[in-house]
Amino acid sequence: MIDGASRARFLWQVLFPLVLPGLAATSSSSFIGAWNDFLFAKSFIISAVRYSTLPMAPLVFFKPEQNDWGGIMAGSTVMTVPVLVFFVLVQRRLVSGLAGAVKG
Repeated sequence: MIDGASRARFLWQVLFPLVLPGLAATSSSSFIGAWNDFLFAKSFIISAVRYSTLPMAPLVFFKPEQNDWGGIMAGSTVMTVPVLVFFVLVQRRLVSGLAGAVKG
């Protein structure tokens, strides 16, 4: 191994810092895709409201006679908070992972 480093030290001090920006960019894209997957959940969970996912929760506020726009907006805000927290945590790695593909 290089300069007497073990496999574990090579993984944590050489390989992992090189892979981390790309891993952050990929994980954020996958997280957003899975978090906002409304159509997949709607097609499989039709009747049981207690098993519904978070993107399906604002459907409760849609009524035939009048929609509760305050509830819909509150539900949308609550859905946005975990995504914002995730992006605050991976922001620095995400930018360096996306900018690594551009030469110059």
